[in-house]
Amino acid sequence: MSTYTPEQVSKLVDGKLDWDTTLRMLSMPKDPERFSLYLQALQARRPWSDRIVLPLGPHLHVVQQTQSKRWVIQCDCGHVFCDWNENWKLHANLYVRETEAAMTEVYPRLMAPDTAWQVYREYSCQQCGTLHDVEAPTPWYPVIHDFEPDIDAFYKEWVKLPLPERSN
Repeated sequence: MSTYTPEQVSKLVDGKLDWDTTLRMLSMPKDPERFSLYLQALQARRPWSDRIVLPLGPHLHVVQQTQSKRWVIQCDCGHVFCDWNENWKLHANLYVRETEAAMTEVYPRLMAPDTAWQVYREYSCQQCGTLHDVEAPTPWYPVIHDFEPDIDAFYKEWVKLPLPERSN
C-alpha cells in the first residue's frame, strides 16, 4: 500500500506540493510504490511515448525506445543523445566559459575564478537548448562522465520492478 497518492507525487514533480507533505516525504523511508508513481508522473509530462527507465536529471532520462527497445539517453523534448551507457555530454552542445568576460556573466568581477585554474563547461540539448549540466574543472581536464548507473541492480535490489527489456 502506497503512503502517497499519485496526485501528491505529481505535485511533487511539479514543485507544487505543500511544504509539510514534502518534508514528510523526504524524512520517511521510501515506500515500494514511490518510484513507479514517480515514473508515471514524469511519463505523463512527456510528449513522447518512449518508456522512462531511469531519470538522470530534471529533464534528462534513460528511456526504452518504443520500436527498437533500445535504451538511450533522451531529453524532455525528445532529442536522443546516445546509448544509455555512453557519456551523453560528448553528444551535447558545449559552451565553455574560459575568459574573464564570460565568467563575470556568472560571478561579480572580483569573485570570478581565475580562468587559468578553472573554467565552466555548460552542456545543453542540441534541439531545445535546455541546460542539463555544468562542470567547473581545470581547463585541461577531460569531460567528466558522471556515472553509469547499474540499472539491472537498481530494479532488482531497490525498486523490485520488472526490468524493461533492451536490445543494446
